[in-house]
Amino acid sequence: MKVLLCSEADNASVNIRDRLLELVDWTETGEFDDRPVLNHDDMAIVTIQPLHIHAEEIDRRIRDKLGIEPEAIIFLSRHRAASGIPTLTVHPIGNHRSADFGGRERTLVPASPHLMTALLRRLMEEARDLPFEVSFEVTHHGPYLNIPSIFIEIGSDESMWDDQEAAMAIARTILNVQVEDRYPIVIGLGGGHYAPRFTEAAMARKVSVGHMIPSYAMKGAETHEIQEMIERATEASGATMVYIHKKSMKRSEATSMREMLMEAGLEVVDSKDLEPLE
Repeated sequence: MKVLLCSEADNASVNIRDRLLELVDWTETGEFDDRPVLNHDDMAIVTIQPLHIHAEEIDRRIRDKLGIEPEAIIFLSRHRAASGIPTLTVHPIGNHRSADFGGRERTLVPASPHLMTALLRRLMEEARDLPFEVSFEVTHHGPYLNIPSIFIEIGSDESMWDDQEAAMAIARTILNVQVEDRYPIVIGLGGGHYAPRFTEAAMARKVSVGHMIPSYAMKGAETHEIQEMIERATEASGATMVYIHKKSMKRSEATSMREMLMEAGLEVVDSKDLEPLE
């Protein structure tokens, strides 16, 4: 069972939920926080009132109230960026360092690499005729949970959150995604917030992407802190491979990073090491 979590405090979240309700029939099977729980196949829509980045341990509350242990929670969400560029994003959650927007400091939520990467690929297809970019975002913000969790979002400002075509593309993505669970899992290291290199790799190669650590998260960190970030990311992703965005750092930094990763028993890969998608 996958739980699709809607926040009434987020109009993009409600927009996506309402498009899901239009596309297929849902059956009311209970209630959560005085709101109906709706089921379709292996999915349940759960609606809460507060903003979801602060819904700490919502998985435990769902388990206790509904008696189900979700295999993953997909948060339906808005995305805000100063650029204002129309963008649809997918990302894992947790905090590499401070917890400024929910969750816990230096704590990652389990990723769902196969599902998240499949969602990105399907979303790219569903949104191909829309004036929206599609990309990963790196790991950031809460809430804290104990089960695999993903945010899927409409951005980047208020003018787009009510866009029904964008929400419909996300709704179709969720309903029609086909997950390939045989691909190797990598974490991403380096680059910017929108993870262009890891997005490109996911769209062209047989790979599933888990947590991503951007360059800004490592800036000013001591070596042992970076090692701890990588250890947390690999563990929470189920990964033994690391994909480095080498062009985002100096050659000497990339070389040192590679050596550190190999000493830790991790395999460093590049696009040439991964099979092309057919």
